[in-house]
Amino acid sequence: MTSTDLKPRKLQSTSVPIDALPTQAARLYTHIHPFLVLGVYYIRFNALVVDPVSTLLTSLIPLSILQVSYVVTCLPPAKGSLKQSIPTRTSKQGQRKKPAAAKAENGLSSKFVPALLSLLLAFVLGGPVLTVLLILFGAPLTTHFPHTFLCAIHMSLLAGLPLVYVQGVDATKWREVASVYLPFDEVFGGTVGTLLGAWFGAVPIPLDWDRDWQKWPITIVTGAYLGYVVGKFAGGYLLRGKKLEFD
Repeated sequence: MTSTDLKPRKLQSTSVPIDALPTQAARLYTHIHPFLVLGVYYIRFNALVVDPVSTLLTSLIPLSILQVSYVVTCLPPAKGSLKQSIPTRTSKQGQRKKPAAAKAENGLSSKFVPALLSLLLAFVLGGPVLTVLLILFGAPLTTHFPHTFLCAIHMSLLAGLPLVYVQGVDATKWREVASVYLPFDEVFGGTVGTLLGAWFGAVPIPLDWDRDWQKWPITIVTGAYLGYVVGKFAGGYLLRGKKLEFD
């Protein structure tokens, strides 16, 4: 056995950056969307400081709407997430729908169904996983559990929903996600930015400033939102197509 055989094999990525849909609406909304996300968060920030649990809970509705609207309008769904061709339905008189109507119906279902499934996975899978990770990184275990869980749901909607929508459930793709070896685009950049932003958001918590906004998990959520916006723009422009190399 040679020395080269002992070296670990480097993961070979075949993924390419995700392009936004080539429509005028997609090109416009992909730039407006981050400001809408930050704007909704900013409007509710004072309420978040006063009552974190209630505000985080009610803020899930507008965030979910914004994220679903974003992926449906701007991003291509993962290949194989639905059948590529859906049989045309027949009317009661046995007549088939017109090709244009069937195409429009198939186009809507091919976007909304993956978007709703991605939303569901963000709640039932992403939320619990990120809750465990937050606890492992120092979140209160015996107290403030609702705060931690809702923080994790917000992070999952920001980081996970678009990623699931474009990558689907392909195990190979998710190995690349787990190893941080996907090429950067606005989706993966938003994911990395959310996680890094939440991590940096923990910095002000132990500082002796005695500010109300230092309460758990306000700075974590704020960092996640800011990181999502910065990462989305950085991945879409500055870092597009690049990969993180760990030698």
